Amino acid sequence: MYAEVKTDLQDIVDALRNYVEKGWSPVSIQIREEPRLLENPSKEKIKPLRKTSAENIRFLAVDCSTRTLKRAHNWGIYVFRVAYALVQNRKVEWGHKEKLQFVPGDYLTRGRLLRRLRFEFESRMALEKLNLLSENDYLLLDGASYFGEKKGFPIMLYGKCQEKNLKLLAISKQSPMLHDSKGRDLVATVYEMADYPTWIYHPARKADKNEHLYGDICLIKLCAESPRVFRCDIMDYLIERFEPSEIVSPLTSISEDPRCLGYPIALWLAHDFSGISNSKLLYYHDQLEKVLKENGIFERIRREELSCNFPDELHGFKYPFEKELIEYV
Repeated sequence: MYAEVKTDLQDIVDALRNYVEKGWSPVSIQIREEPRLLENPSKEKIKPLRKTSAENIRFLAVDCSTRTLKRAHNWGIYVFRVAYALVQNRKVEWGHKEKLQFVPGDYLTRGRLLRRLRFEFESRMALEKLNLLSENDYLLLDGASYFGEKKGFPIMLYGKCQEKNLKLLAISKQSPMLHDSKGRDLVATVYEMADYPTWIYHPARKADKNEHLYGDICLIKLCAESPRVFRCDIMDYLIERFEPSEIVSPLTSISEDPRCLGYPIALWLAHDFSGISNSKLLYYHDQLEKVLKENGIFERIRREELSCNFPDELHGFKYPFEKELIEYV
């Protein structure tokens, strides 16, 4: 077993023993949620994107997945796998790290903590790999451009990218907070207004560091053959130097892979590499149970699981990680 995994397992056992002996006091975890955005769409904000070659540009993307090993009403044990993908032309470099983590709290509290931990792990990976990038290369984050105050990515990551003159963009897989003036989905509304095969809608909202929003919110369609439109936050220091379409256009060159038509392949690869197989999760699960038995707390932990997981068993799931291939708290 890897030394890091042994350390993680011992940390989990120590946390569970503390929980068993001392109990748990419900605590409200305060994480400022992203506010909903209402935008009155304007066709004048839609500009065409020119397909641009990116032969000498590196695109670094990071992503983190979360899978559940064990869970009860007051705690969960999770496996995080954070991965990076570095794409230049047709060359790909990638790597990953895994972390087993005990998270206390009810399911709502754990959901907020898991989100915070994903930001933390993704940011650490990005900071470790910034040395692979040069001026005007791209770092692509999965999510929105919120930084600081335990709300999003650490401000240090933003500062390092600005210092190196990197193109830092945050691209969201989905954008439930963006609405038009009638409360409908903004992405769908703007799509109906656009006349170009590839385009950018800028800005849906300007950066506002007082609200911890460090990038202008825009919408982008990167491939003529794909109906996909994504939210893309462009950091404010880039907007001061370049036109938004100039910043985003190189993404068109990496958004034509048939595996993810219309989505930057670097982000797709980082997401794909962050996946953990059920066989590996089962190995971690068995190792965890072995350590729990050796430390004499297995039966208590198992009873708390049984108090929580009967609905899963009714649906034919033996292990929590079988229920979903994405995070489940």
